[in-house]
Amino acid sequence: MANRVASGLGLGEAEWMYRILDQTWRTLPTLARHYKFGADDEGRVNYRAVRGPEYMRALRQQVLSHGVTILDHSPVLELLARSDGSIGGARGQRRQDGGRAYRIEAGAVVLAAGGTSFLSHLLGSWTNTGNGYLMAPEAGAEMSGVEFTAAYTIAPAHSTMTRSMAYAFATYYDADGHELDLPFGPDQTIGLARALQRGPVYCSLHLLPDDIKARLHTISPNVPLVFDRWGIDPYRDRFEVTLHNDGTIRGIGGVRVHDVDGTTSVPGLFVAGDNASREKVAGAISGGGNVNSAWALSSGVFAGRTAACLSRGVKRSKSRLRPLGRVGREPRSGAQTVDLAALRDGVRAEMHPFDKNLFRTRQGLAASIRVLEGLWAELADHADTGTIASRETAALLATARWSVATAATRNESRGLHRREDFPSQDSGFATRLLSGGLDKVWVAADGPSANAETGQLEAAS
Repeated sequence: MANRVASGLGLGEAEWMYRILDQTWRTLPTLARHYKFGADDEGRVNYRAVRGPEYMRALRQQVLSHGVTILDHSPVLELLARSDGSIGGARGQRRQDGGRAYRIEAGAVVLAAGGTSFLSHLLGSWTNTGNGYLMAPEAGAEMSGVEFTAAYTIAPAHSTMTRSMAYAFATYYDADGHELDLPFGPDQTIGLARALQRGPVYCSLHLLPDDIKARLHTISPNVPLVFDRWGIDPYRDRFEVTLHNDGTIRGIGGVRVHDVDGTTSVPGLFVAGDNASREKVAGAISGGGNVNSAWALSSGVFAGRTAACLSRGVKRSKSRLRPLGRVGREPRSGAQTVDLAALRDGVRAEMHPFDKNLFRTRQGLAASIRVLEGLWAELADHADTGTIASRETAALLATARWSVATAATRNESRGLHRREDFPSQDSGFATRLLSGGLDKVWVAADGPSANAETGQLEAAS
């Protein structure tokens, strides 16, 4: 934890790390009846790591064993609030039942809808459009740390496979076969991105140790699967690589959390996993495993436990629950046909290119703000369908606007946030930045010394 606090660059907190790691250590063994954990060379059960698909299946079995009803393919469109503003349920659609609407009343709600990669080609992320990010601020919650979205991960070109462990031993070449000086380390992504701006980059894994080669099909079976399908031997052949933006999935930002139990500023609303900002356990850096995976598991345990305790004391109200969804279902001006696909492409065009999201500048961020504000105005003014697609588009746009505005406010480079015009850390920014607002984006420092809210254009000027 001491090493992690240091690498978190002033944004991590040891107490949060301890509580999360301790809970993870206690919880993982309880899944043994549903998950077959491996053993080390001495025969001891290894609870430290799990494989994604098998872990998800184990969690599903765990939930079903408690008598929980799972609504598959039934995305939530909006939260429902009581007359006092507390959250009392949610409303959505059953996609596999003709889009039939459903409504759930509850004593409390835990948002665990994942993060967003802004529609990158990260494996499994196409439906991670940040819907929870949109619903929480609609209810009155704040965002935190959404400037830390420039998390790019290496992958074979034309592939979605972003498992990166094997690339610690990679050798890179340009299109002419000349070896590139890209040593493994925290700055390798920067060097690789600059090389990709100059032209194609190729990779070889011939230095991968033999013991890892022998176990790779077991450790990360999806990694060699790509090469097997293409007929490529990655330990002998060179293959083209690219970088995919992971956004808040391997980045950090999300809904502001007031305690490890997932409490937000809205009564009855809790957040967990990538829906919550994990700055206090990850600091200004992040990734796909380590404390990030521990946060995914244990934040859910804490949030679920606290929400359940709250629910037991909530009396059923006779007052009508009020839907909170706004953008994408209630146009500010006259309803018109909106090209949602074009709006989504607009988000990708601002949040994926290296020169806009990885190598940030004041001018570039200001330009992105103008574009995103225009796209937002089109959606907010005219979209009235309230469909899954319109709400997903609204979530993508809202998250992108908060991310860019906060990045424009943080005039320094720290962890995943890099400013070409402010390449050094500034001790004055060793704090978390909050953001929010739908019609008008605001950014402010967290804590008692918070500055006045900063409008997005002022932040970029």
